Amino acid sequence: MKRFFSLVLACAFACSTGAVADEGMWLYNEPPKDKIKAKYGFELTQQWLDHVRLSSVRFNNGGSGSFVSPDGLTFTNHHVGAGCVQQLSTEGHDYIKTGFYAKTQAEEAKCPNLELNQLVGIEDVTDKVNAAVKPGMPAADTGAAQRAAMSQIEKDCTTSTGLRCDVVIFYSGQVYNLYKYKKYTDVRLVFAPEFDIAFFGGDPDNFTYPRYDLDITFFRVYENGKPAHLDNYLKWSPAGVNNGDLIFVSGHPGNTGRLLTMAQLEFLRDFQYPAQLKVYARRIDLLQNFSKQSEENARIAKEDIFGLQNSQKAITGYQSGLLDKAIMDQKAADEAKLRASFKADAKNSGATDPWDEIAQAMKTQREIFPNLTYLERMRAFPSHLAMFARTLVRAAEEKPKANPERLREFRDSALPSLEQQLFSPEPIYKNLEIALLADGLSEMQDTLGKDNPDVQKVLQGKTPADAAKDLIGNTKLDDVAVRKQLYEGGKAAVDASTDPLIVAMRAIDPDARAARKEFEDKVDSVVRRDGGAIAKARFAQSGFNQPPDATFTLRLSYGVVKGYQENGKAIPFDTNVGGAYEHAAEHGSQPPYNLPESWMKSKSKLDLKTPLNFVSTADIIGGNSGSPTVNKKGEVVGIIFDGNIQSLPWNFAYSDAQGRAVSVDSRGIQEALRKVYGASGLADELMGKKAAGATAGK
Repeated sequence: MKRFFSLVLACAFACSTGAVADEGMWLYNEPPKDKIKAKYGFELTQQWLDHVRLSSVRFNNGGSGSFVSPDGLTFTNHHVGAGCVQQLSTEGHDYIKTGFYAKTQAEEAKCPNLELNQLVGIEDVTDKVNAAVKPGMPAADTGAAQRAAMSQIEKDCTTSTGLRCDVVIFYSGQVYNLYKYKKYTDVRLVFAPEFDIAFFGGDPDNFTYPRYDLDITFFRVYENGKPAHLDNYLKWSPAGVNNGDLIFVSGHPGNTGRLLTMAQLEFLRDFQYPAQLKVYARRIDLLQNFSKQSEENARIAKEDIFGLQNSQKAITGYQSGLLDKAIMDQKAADEAKLRASFKADAKNSGATDPWDEIAQAMKTQREIFPNLTYLERMRAFPSHLAMFARTLVRAAEEKPKANPERLREFRDSALPSLEQQLFSPEPIYKNLEIALLADGLSEMQDTLGKDNPDVQKVLQGKTPADAAKDLIGNTKLDDVAVRKQLYEGGKAAVDASTDPLIVAMRAIDPDARAARKEFEDKVDSVVRRDGGAIAKARFAQSGFNQPPDATFTLRLSYGVVKGYQENGKAIPFDTNVGGAYEHAAEHGSQPPYNLPESWMKSKSKLDLKTPLNFVSTADIIGGNSGSPTVNKKGEVVGIIFDGNIQSLPWNFAYSDAQGRAVSVDSRGIQEALRKVYGASGLADELMGKKAAGATAGK
């Protein structure tokens, strides 16, 4: 496996000088119009771009989606929407297992804490952010001034527009854009298939191709208790795709590391990735053992296991490339060339070397990594209830401060989203919380040591298991009313609270804040300042021809529908419905290759030649899940749900030799909705026909 990833990534790096092939997760305000026109003869008009942008949505839990009807119907992956599906489930109604379909709008079920964001405006605020920086300011002061300016810009925007406003950092701080979002917080579940077809093939098939998955979920956004009326939404293509078609992907890639320095890559390789893989392995083992204890345990842990296994496989792919000497040597050579260009520029005479500064920042991050990770970033506390306690303790301290002086997550413009999460009525399972917290505390004790003051403050002389039982068993924070009382009561109420989780979070907060301050002053601020200098050098060397690394903001990618060669074998661009039955039979229809009963009963009704999944060269990464795949008309031809294993190196460099994005085909979705699920009303709505018998939700 390691050698395989290395060969793939070596090819990608060797081909990564400048933007090659169809590389790029492009900003909507800097689209590659000329590149597309030159290669494909297709003109991206502003009208087309605005329509697709306004039809795209971001899910606050880490995925993408799109509007697909004028009545608020919204489309994403099952694995993006599964959190809501699980929250709506109960011991007697496991919608993850059985699926869900609301035949009328009155039956659509409200998600406890989903927030969807529609990008309605972009403004360059680079000059406004940098106006706060005075000549000769140290990096720490510069970073603080920029953060304060960002918070003020966001507050002014939200106050004047009523929108969610986020300042987004591009090119490590060379560019700042203000993204303005319309928020939808009344989001209701319309349809979800069974887990066994949404994730058919399970973890063994994850990041592979060919695939045979129906990884889809439909929601509806509401305003004032009624389905939202949308002027911009994507129409559904009845024709789907053909081999060689030009397609576009509009979504929210999470993060990439294509523009990182060698020091930053080495930090990932030596510290962050190994630490992540270690925790994934132990949490997966923990949850699998937890699941064996009862059917109900298996139900409530299923989505956590899926997420951890998905992350484990992805990070393993990224790490394998960074462990290959040849790849790192190529990256070092590219960096050396850019450094030479920087030093040769007379304007940089006497300037500090930004690569050296970032390298020193990475050394600092290694030193503070334990406290930063376990205390500030809460790896020791993998618990919803513990996170509620941290939020309450911090809110009590931060809200009385002036807006620019607060921690960023407590700025005025962010409070509505924070409060939605804090007061969510989502179910809390204390037995699962105890198991996870016990593991987190045990890991913290092993890493920081039994004599560490913060370990002792939390454990209070108990074992991690006993401490977790006490903290979760005796907390009242599972009651929304208690959380509201503490939040609204402010510092006095939080300081007086004897809730064990509040007490624990108060105890570790000084050291957690200290680790955060050191990170912001000596790492983040330095990377922003010197990363910006490197970006400027890159622009001087090769022009403004490469999009910034992904930031979980809306991007446009493009490519062609195309198969590939693997081990001398031609891998076709698409799969069909019949292939799903064949794939199940090849594995004896044993989990995870067991099709749901609904599919087995419907086989005779289905056109088995209907396309189900397809691949393209569109440039994607984690966060793109749920992104609409659209044709030149801006019609939905599919939905991104995965990349093949050869696409994992795209985190660092793009190559279309074998890497592919994987989509569910629009035709397969229609076929399943009508003939497997009897969801003709939903299928008709997608095709622009008014669903018969639909009634307004309450």
